[in-house]
Amino acid sequence: MSAFDPKRFGKVGVLMGGRSAEREISLISGKGVLDALRSRGVDAHEFDTGTRSLAELAAQKFDRVFIALHGRFGEDGTMQGALEHLGVPYTGSGVLASALAMDKEMTKRIWLHEGLSTPRFVMLKADSDWQAVGRDLGFPLIVKPSREGSTIGLTKVTDVSQLPAAYEKAARLDGDVLAEEFIDGDELTVPVLGIGTRGAGAARALPVIRIVAPDANYDYQNKYFTDETRYECPPALPVSLQEEVQRLVLRAYLVLGCRGWGRADVMLRKRDNKPYLLEINTSPGMTGHSLVPMSARATGLSYEDLVLEILSTATLDLHPTDQWKPE
Repeated sequence: MSAFDPKRFGKVGVLMGGRSAEREISLISGKGVLDALRSRGVDAHEFDTGTRSLAELAAQKFDRVFIALHGRFGEDGTMQGALEHLGVPYTGSGVLASALAMDKEMTKRIWLHEGLSTPRFVMLKADSDWQAVGRDLGFPLIVKPSREGSTIGLTKVTDVSQLPAAYEKAARLDGDVLAEEFIDGDELTVPVLGIGTRGAGAARALPVIRIVAPDANYDYQNKYFTDETRYECPPALPVSLQEEVQRLVLRAYLVLGCRGWGRADVMLRKRDNKPYLLEINTSPGMTGHSLVPMSARATGLSYEDLVLEILSTATLDLHPTDQWKPE
């Protein structure tokens, strides 16, 4: 059982739904979080940001909120900024870290600057030299929108002739599209819980999960709606290698300024077991197929206690005493 006193949280809003392409999954995540909080005696309330206004959110006078939103308008810093303005503490990363992590180009630029391994990439335009892209990155390669999640708009390209169509598919979702070097190997994911580097609540990497999807295709359907994908936690990998991956993920989380919780996706290159960071999610899924609860269970942390621990880290970028108050 958790040591957290449910009364200390006050009135809690669970933000779910939203307006992104991941709305359906967010509603499932939010319902799971809501049920978990209520089962532990927390005064928790559903709030669908896709159907209700910010004025209604302000009127609820929540003491804190759990963000169970995925994708744009929930995971990208916009909702975090609104909550900062309202003075309502929230779970997960702050405005800047959320915006950076949602933008794959900026995330990769920061990781590369910090010397962290991530696949090579180029940004695409409608008039890009497709032959040059292929020469630079080789085939196969991955084309995806810079600011979408859950593999939405992603294409694995095996020939230069496929590049224009892959670009158009991604560009329908985002004006910024990137092509990324394909890393042949195992797909891993590592959740992180905590804030900062010191103290009892310091950020820590949870156990590594190896994802084995049908035909190595971990797409939207295989993520959320089938039972054919296999998850290994812990994976059949040397402990020293798992620890290396955890250290890489923790560093990736901290250099972006993430806090509270998150989950990083990693490719483990087959030929030399070198890990490559793909992206980091600052508001990961909390459904029955989701990976943060799965990894937490491997440490003995139940879904309910996981939710309470995340909720306990709700905060603001600005300390409440620093906020502007009307005369």
